[in-house]
Amino acid sequence: MSLLAKFAAVDEARRALGEADPARTVIERLESATLGIINGAPTILAGTNNYLGMTFDEEAVEAGRDALTEAGTGTTGSRMANGTYAAHVALEAELADFYGYPAAVVFSTGYAANLGALSALLGTGDAVLLDADAHASLFDGCRLCPADLYTFRHNDPASLDKRLGRLGDRARNALVVVEGLYGVLGDRAPLADIAAVKDRHGACLLVDEAHSLGVVGAEGRGVVEEAGVMDQVDFVVGTFSKSLGTMGGFCASRHAEVALFPYASRPYMFTASPSPATIACTRAALRTLRARPDLKQRLWRNANRLHQGLSQLGVDVGEAPSPVMPVRLQQREAALAAWNGLLAEGVYVNLFLPPAAPGGGSLLRMSVSAAHTDDQIDCIVAAVAKVMKAIGASG
Repeated sequence: MSLLAKFAAVDEARRALGEADPARTVIERLESATLGIINGAPTILAGTNNYLGMTFDEEAVEAGRDALTEAGTGTTGSRMANGTYAAHVALEAELADFYGYPAAVVFSTGYAANLGALSALLGTGDAVLLDADAHASLFDGCRLCPADLYTFRHNDPASLDKRLGRLGDRARNALVVVEGLYGVLGDRAPLADIAAVKDRHGACLLVDEAHSLGVVGAEGRGVVEEAGVMDQVDFVVGTFSKSLGTMGGFCASRHAEVALFPYASRPYMFTASPSPATIACTRAALRTLRARPDLKQRLWRNANRLHQGLSQLGVDVGEAPSPVMPVRLQQREAALAAWNGLLAEGVYVNLFLPPAAPGGGSLLRMSVSAAHTDDQIDCIVAAVAKVMKAIGASG
């Protein structure tokens, strides 16, 4: 069979999307952190994960501009070759200080951070227990390792307990992997209960805080902080591409051995390091995150406003407000029509179809930003009301 024959099915699936094809949606120009031009029209960006509105932060932009002038456009090498600059080391120290941990390691992307941390930790004979709704990068990282992979029911400590119990003594060579705040439905992991289960069996715990960095916790350190388990969680991974508005990822740990990950992680060894401008922007954004708790407060104010508005429409957005807000539509055709309709009304959101959407249905994912104005939130609600009426759906 030709290597390219398999793409016939891919092309058929793409054509079935019709006009509702997010992969072909182009933001032609950005006006701000929450407004862009799509198909020639001003469009509210309600699907960007730009939680704190950092992409146009003045200090971050200035820091990136200065780094471009002083250090050039890129490093042209991996961290293990010529790609470690003083700024990379400084960012790692600042992340470690942010979490109160002894060390942190920076990767080129959040995806690489998950693959890199998991490949460093897991070897032959080890076991990894993964939440069934975890992000694709966590599944990919686990599958690429020689460890035995087991899944447990989403956010179900009892299911995890049974899985670990069946491992017997092997549980002490097991890694439990969960997210803090899940990026599709916006629900939180019951981390206190999960940490108690892993402690009882002597396992380790890795938490992906990609969607909760800067969003949850008194200091913005995520669900690990909110749940009071920072001294029980073994590894925290995350990304810079959401709340910090840049690119890259990290792993921070209360175990000093994390500093040895570069010697055991192929995604770290063989990927070009983040550009000087990216690192400079990230450091500035992290300083802003720590200095401006008002951004998190504005984010949650907007999340509550949007959740209240959509709930009053009878739309299924879940019980609790979250910066990640799903609009659940069981029928694929309804989701396609709603996504298309919202874009026509000047609102961009994310489209999830089976099998990507948890539970087998379809959904639209909205992400709220601290930079959204009240008028923009109200426009989103009005657009949803109009589109749902047009397609004859309320949930």
